[in-house]
This record gives sequence, structure tokens and C-alpha cells, in this order.
Amino acid sequence: MAKLAGKHSRKAGLPPGALVHTGERKTQTPRIMLFDYDEQNFQEKQPTRIEECFPFKETATVTWINIDGLHDVGLIEKLGRQFELHPLILEDILSTEQRPKLEDYDKHLFIVVRMLTYNGQADSVEAEQVSMVVGANFLTPFQETVGDAFDVIRDRIRNAKGRIRKMGADYLAYSLIDAIVDNYFGILEKLGEKIGSVEEELATSLQESLRLYNTAYGYHRDLPAMTVAAVAMLSHFR
Repeated sequence: MAKLAGKHSRKAGLPPGALVHTGERKTQTPRIMLFDYDEQNFQEKQPTRIEECFPFKETATVTWINIDGLHDVGLIEKLGRQFELHPLILEDILSTEQRPKLEDYDKHLFIVVRMLTYNGQADSVEAEQVSMVVGANFLTPFQETVGDAFDVIRDRIRNAKGRIRKMGADYLAYSLIDAIVDNYFGILEKLGEKIGSVEEELATSLQESLRLYNTAYGYHRDLPAMTVAAVAMLSHFR
């Protein structure tokens, strides 16, 4: 509760649309990845400045601008100004406790989803907010940290697999959401395997416990007879 109150206190007294990052800082430096393509052409870049993405606003190609890391409010504000995003969209991007939703802002669609990833090192499932702005010819997902479920989509674009290079930004948004959902099932399968492994270990431990109990019980059962025999033997040789 204190953590949640702390997030809201950063925005206390500010007007609607005021840009404040209320989430946890999960990456040191924001990373920008840009894919631009149509059926015949494709380019991939990792810009160091958000301004390098601005010329793609006027192209007829589909542009995917992926932002990893939300704490640089200035970067997101510049992108929003250039692509004419509603201030409430920018506010929601920076507020990482949003529920999944779809909102229509006339020129743009705004989508919020939760993406799950399995952290093998920590043996845990982690969740992050992914906000997507869909325009006529561009898509901009905003993620809390580097790493996602989108590599399969990147591979399709790079290698012109399937229909994706023939379709628009709306189809790209659908493909990314589909990849997030597919990843849910992959994580569920992994957790199912781990649960099965734990159950098997518990069953083995239970069987071993029963074996040890039966062995101890056998010793306990035989102890009186052995005691009587030992006493009788000692009495005989005294």
C-alpha cells in the first residue's frame, strides 16, 4: 500500500495530462529500436536520439518504433509532440499500473496490455506494462524494460515471412498482441512442467519416507524379541 501511495504522490496536485513516470525504473538508459518496411523494402536501426525517428512519420511505409524504458519523460514528450499524441495517452504510458484497455483517439488507437516473461535465473514470472500507439502508418510500443516476446515478429519482418510485410500498422499491432498471448501459453506450459517436477519429487520423497518408516517400524517390532533372546543368552552364560 505504501508503494502504491508513493506512486500516486508523485502526481499529487498536477493537472490532468501532466507527464510524470510513476513506475519503477527498470533500465538504465532507454533503448530505441526502429523497423521500417513495405513489401519490397526493409530497414532496421537503433537510433541514439528520438529525433532520428521523426522523418519516418511522413513515409508511406510501416514504421515500428519500439521504446524500452519509460523513465526519460523528455524523450516520450518529444515523440508525442512529433506524432501528435493526445496528452492523456502520454500520461497513461508513464503510469505503469494501467489495466488492459483499448481507447480510440480519432487519429490513433491506444492499447495497454500486460506482458509476462519467465526469468530463468530467478525462477519467477515477471509482468510489465506494454502500451501501444497505433497510427495510420506507424506503431509505437512502450515497454518498461529491454526484452519481450516479439522476436518471432522481428524475424518475420526481416525475412519477409508470411503476410506481415504486405500489411499495415494495424496488422503489426495485432501480431504483437498475438505474440504476447502465445507467450502466456508458453509460460503456462513451463510452469506446468515445473509443477509436475515438484509433484514427482514430492511423491519420491513420500515413498522414501514410507520406506524409512517401514524399516524403522520393522526394527521396533523386532526389538522385543531380540531383547528377550539377548537376555536369555546372557543368563545362560553367566
